[in-house]
Amino acid sequence: MDTPQGTRQATSQRLPAAALEGGPLRDRAGLRVVGEISLTTQPVWERLLEELVGGDEPVCHLELSAVSFIDVRGVASLAAAAEALGEGRRIVLWRPPASLRRTLELFWPELSTIEVAQS
Repeated sequence: MDTPQGTRQATSQRLPAAALEGGPLRDRAGLRVVGEISLTTQPVWERLLEELVGGDEPVCHLELSAVSFIDVRGVASLAAAAEALGEGRRIVLWRPPASLRRTLELFWPELSTIEVAQS
């Protein structure tokens, strides 16, 4: 729209807000995460990770097939949670996004407390 001064005003378009949710797995100890892991959902992601590793199970399962995006900060939070696990504990990722696998391989190649399941 032209203003009296002849300049064009930008119309503001709202992008849909990023969302992230998590809930318990039915068949094993762990969580299923759905949505996008980004700057706007980082607080939710960190709470979910705290919940995941807060128990004393030796294996924490994390089902990620419904995660549409994860940024490097989200992967770093996952790596930090895995590094803080006690002796003999690990996180198993089920169907993570390819970008998450690549980021782990690139920045945390020796991190033995995260395993990517082959199913």
